[in-house]
Amino acid sequence: MEHVFLVLTIPAEYSENDKAIMRECTFNAGLISDKRSEKLQFTTEPEAAAIYCMYSSLREHRLAEPGTTFMIVDCGGGTVDLTTRKLLEGDQLSEITERAGDFCGSTFIDKEFIKLLKSEVGKSAMDLFSNKHYGQLQYLVHEFCQHVKLPFSGNNQDFSYEIDLEELAPALLQYVTGSEKDLMEEKEWMITLDFNTIKSMFDPIVDRIIKMIRSQLDNSKNCSAIFLVGGFGQSKYLQKKIEENFGKSVENISIPNKPIAAVVCGAAIYGKSLQGSKNLSKLNNSKRVIATRVLKYTFGIKVTPSWKPGDPPERRISAGRIQKFHRIAERKTEVTVDQEFKIEDLLPVLPFATKMTFEVYYTKAQNAVYCDEPGMEPLGELIINLPDKHLGLDRPCTLSLLFGDMEIKAKAFNQKNGQNYQTTFELKAF
Repeated sequence: MEHVFLVLTIPAEYSENDKAIMRECTFNAGLISDKRSEKLQFTTEPEAAAIYCMYSSLREHRLAEPGTTFMIVDCGGGTVDLTTRKLLEGDQLSEITERAGDFCGSTFIDKEFIKLLKSEVGKSAMDLFSNKHYGQLQYLVHEFCQHVKLPFSGNNQDFSYEIDLEELAPALLQYVTGSEKDLMEEKEWMITLDFNTIKSMFDPIVDRIIKMIRSQLDNSKNCSAIFLVGGFGQSKYLQKKIEENFGKSVENISIPNKPIAAVVCGAAIYGKSLQGSKNLSKLNNSKRVIATRVLKYTFGIKVTPSWKPGDPPERRISAGRIQKFHRIAERKTEVTVDQEFKIEDLLPVLPFATKMTFEVYYTKAQNAVYCDEPGMEPLGELIINLPDKHLGLDRPCTLSLLFGDMEIKAKAFNQKNGQNYQTTFELKAF
């Protein structure tokens, strides 16, 4: 594995801690020998799909001109992820609005189907069936997917499907009792899914996807194409609803070749663009396929300045100080992958200190003031090692944080002599 460069694709909604968990799991699986190894890199699923579409769909539809803006709608089983990108010179992509994601993939339609079954045969019967005959339940869901979920287009009002429980789920029958059993025996254990019933399973999920696309379009202002990828992206009904809602405002709505493989193909291209450098932090930004990203969070550190009149009296702590959130980078800011956010003139508290420690926080809010506000999350601890104790307090330091990559990076140096300090970033325990 020391000769393997790994790229893991993750949902757009994954937090910094989620990525840390993935890194931990990769290390525990023996795929990387060092937990901080740069041989493991992340990209989001819609970003990887955008890279794939840049090399395939844009050229196919004659949209491969710098300045072209397009949206990826990655509809999977669990999540639906969106990103809007602009094509730059040299086959690079910038992100022009905050990527979005939600848990509204195709498996949530399966859950609506199971909910319908519970209403027909009873909740307790379905719970027992699920616990003791999970394989049969999965087969039943598979049949629903093959004969209902995939072919349903919303065009044919006569579309319906009959489910024979005696044939598809014989183990279920023994658990059905009371009035549900009487009714099912009367119907000879047949359940009919008519057009309106099927449509009612789709609509709540599809409506959420439509709402997400509309929000992305409102934020991006201009979009030349929407590309649907992922397994659920092949749903005829979903395609129809997207076309109905956005066909007049977006010229090209289509499915690329290999829509299910778009994410992994794009991830491979992304990995190849990074692989040319042994030290990724020194890789020239012009060689990266991803040029910019839009920050999903506001990042900052906890600071303890002097309490001043106007600050809340109840927040005053010992030595006349107050703890506040010092913003470093703001949500919705477009940043280059190698863009540095600097904090200068940092000094050790004690002359013999061997390190400086900062608590890093993140939030969706853009104007947060305190580290205990709702929605504020501790991200981790930033540690700068200070080997030059003989300099005492005369060690002004500059800290640089990079948020444009998929994982936060940090570095620090002495402002007087230029000495680089070893900097580590420890994510909080998860």
